Amino acid sequence: MRELFRSTTAYRAIARDARKGKQAHFTLVLFPDGRYLRDFLTLCAEAFFGAADGSRTQRLIAAESYADCLFYPAKGAKLTADGAADLIGESALSPVEGDRKLFVLDAFQTVTPLVQNKLLKILEEPPEGVYFLAGATAEHAVLPTVLSRADKLAVPPFSEEAIAAALGRMHGQMPGIRGAAAASGGILSAAEDLLEGGGEAFRLAVRFLTEPDPVRVCREIGEAPKGTFLPALRLVLRDAAMIAAGQGQYAVLQDASVREIAARMPAGVAVAALRFAASAEREIQFNANPAQAALMLSLRIAKERESWQKLS
Repeated sequence: MRELFRSTTAYRAIARDARKGKQAHFTLVLFPDGRYLRDFLTLCAEAFFGAADGSRTQRLIAAESYADCLFYPAKGAKLTADGAADLIGESALSPVEGDRKLFVLDAFQTVTPLVQNKLLKILEEPPEGVYFLAGATAEHAVLPTVLSRADKLAVPPFSEEAIAAALGRMHGQMPGIRGAAAASGGILSAAEDLLEGGGEAFRLAVRFLTEPDPVRVCREIGEAPKGTFLPALRLVLRDAAMIAAGQGQYAVLQDASVREIAARMPAGVAVAALRFAASAEREIQFNANPAQAALMLSLRIAKERESWQKLS
């Protein structure tokens, strides 16, 4: 994981500026993987202080115990107005071990506009030697007034190859790494969820496209681990479209069940189904019921099939 994160331009920029003594007073990192956002910020904090692997400073920062590197809020919590007031008060105190103090603000996308406004002045004009490193999964959740004061660093989704390599380092030679990486959308935690399910999400996706009773399958989809079914379905559809279009050598899932789907589903239907799946994913992100969204998706794909059958 550390190797993957260190490959990003955001991490390298923070490490480079630290070596040159040119750190920005307020840096906002946009990192799409919420599960690993705090880990990424921790690694960046280590780079900020120039902490070598295994050094006392690195170990203390990793344990969130270094006196000059303070994390807000506590793990699993949200930054409240009281927490912001505590942070502002703490920023007035001198560093303990050096001449710099860093405040790491995790999950900034969850900070309310009220609290963001409370922090605005300190972010714009921090005391001498005080720096802020904030992380958010999405830019739209950060107030424009806060964004305008930040040195913004965006971390795009990782490549399939980079995710696969990271999974190999973290999980050994578990089967299904290539498929999990390809379906993850470049998000490490999504790839891990797909991998740790032992391929169940992909099997469910195949059943969704082949079994005659969509209601029963959609009910199972509603009970499946959150965020695994639709990524797996997109990869199955993508590979089926490639196979149907005569480009099967580029398919990730070299599986008989996917070839069977390709034989029964024209490439045009698979491509349309990919659009429908993306729409269903957005609906679920806005709190739609996964089972109902899957059922509507099934009906849309069936209707698309009927249209193609009439044309053939």
